[in-house]
Amino acid sequence: MNSREIALNTLLDIDKNKSYSNLSISKHISGELSQQDENFIRELVYGVLENKSYIDHILSKVSKVKLKKIHPAILEIIRLGIYQLVFMDRVPTSAAVNESVNLAKKYGHKGSIGFVNGVLRNISRDKENISKIEIKDKVKYLSIKYSHPEFLVKRFIEEFGYEFTEELLIANNTTPKLNLRVNTLKTTKSELMKRLMDKGFIVTEGKYAKDAIIIHNPSRITSLDEFMNGYFTIQDESSMLVGQVLAPIEGSMVIDVCSAPGGKSTHMAQLMNNKGKILSRDLFDHKIKLVDENRKRLGIDIIDTQVYNALNLDTGLIGKFDYCLVDAPCSGFGLIRRKPEIKWNRTEEDINELSTLQIKILEISKNYLKYNGVLLYSTCTIIDDENINIIKKFLEDNPEFKLVSINDELYNAEKIDSAKDGYIQLYPNIHSTDGFFIAKMVKQG
Repeated sequence: MNSREIALNTLLDIDKNKSYSNLSISKHISGELSQQDENFIRELVYGVLENKSYIDHILSKVSKVKLKKIHPAILEIIRLGIYQLVFMDRVPTSAAVNESVNLAKKYGHKGSIGFVNGVLRNISRDKENISKIEIKDKVKYLSIKYSHPEFLVKRFIEEFGYEFTEELLIANNTTPKLNLRVNTLKTTKSELMKRLMDKGFIVTEGKYAKDAIIIHNPSRITSLDEFMNGYFTIQDESSMLVGQVLAPIEGSMVIDVCSAPGGKSTHMAQLMNNKGKILSRDLFDHKIKLVDENRKRLGIDIIDTQVYNALNLDTGLIGKFDYCLVDAPCSGFGLIRRKPEIKWNRTEEDINELSTLQIKILEISKNYLKYNGVLLYSTCTIIDDENINIIKKFLEDNPEFKLVSINDELYNAEKIDSAKDGYIQLYPNIHSTDGFFIAKMVKQG
């Protein structure tokens, strides 16, 4: 199976099974492929996912068959072909067309072979004109140009304005840097940076998270001895800020009610010098296994894991904890750079349902805290209805809680204005991190 066919099967898996792109790519890439082939597959998959609306707009100009009528495999083959023709100058036109036709022979019927060949050759002959977007409606224009669903573009414009939205959409279509979190239980940041540089990696320190290292030329990071031996884990800098802002002290009792895959739980354990107790819960057994795998690799033994639904109050734990982390289920719109399929798999109704779920989890989780305990709410999204509006409602209904400044918890960077008020909202286009929201509250005694 060649690289283009692997990319095709990955895209079909993502579309049919609503799989996350990173997991689907890992599943379909075998260890026998060269690094060059792996990179090509990733570029094809992410390129199609990031630019799907634009690609489909181009296709609609040359196809007499409506997109909904095209067989899923043939549609993805054409999308792959268009991406190579329009976005990948280094791929010869003949290769883009001929390899797509070869895939159509395997995955389609006789008629689809001629259809794929005709569509791609028509585009290749007049690529510049066919690629133009001649639409005056601003929402539709941005939706096509930067390939985001119209409802999301409209919502972004309403919340952030047109210029900010365009900058955000551009940032969402860029490739993020790989972030590593140093496991300070086993090494230091300077020592790990030196070891990675000795192996040829280009590394810099993070901007906001004190344990963050940014890798500028990542290649098979998880096969390194340093990863296997637990010297680091892969985690975005914005996600690292959750533990850093919560700042649990040694010997304390912590509950993480939505913990999988364990990045934040293990970071909190690290900050506690592996002294104290963390109860890490999640809804499914396979998710809890991820937490266990991570804590074992990182050499952490203060985390107890349990399968438990955060929507159910555990009366035996009321008033038992010094810290409670609610890293709530969310739309994930802050992760579009890393998982572009998210923007196609969510709806307006999802946001409404998630907002209801988030406030319910907060209302239940507050009960686990002692007086003067700390409650931290976080999401990996940038939608106000899942973030600051949730906090405003929670504080209105629970006057015993108050936001506390988190200015001192930010590391080696310009201050974020809202940090003094107890919360931060990070954006890919401003902070070069995943989109993330963090709010820190204290239960007054």
